[in-house]
Amino acid sequence: MRRIKKIIYDCHHATYLIEKSQHASLSLKERMSLLIHLSACSICRLFRRQSRLINQVMNGLFRASAGRAQSLDEAIKREMQEKINERLPK
Repeated sequence: MRRIKKIIYDCHHATYLIEKSQHASLSLKERMSLLIHLSACSICRLFRRQSRLINQVMNGLFRASAGRAQSLDEAIKREMQEKINERLPK
């Protein structure tokens, strides 16, 4: 049972390091720990590929919409305001 907990912990830690590496640089110890874990864990390797893809898509969407003004349709605004008014205590 201890061995399973250790493996689970390593995967949790590895996914944390994978996400951290996409936003900041890892220390040498963190990089080595991640590389060792990834060499043995195909699930975390898959997670890393998927996480990178999701980040690329999201960054592309944000860059594409950065130049355009974002606004809601007036009908949607009215509908949202009506729902808010219905739920407010009277």
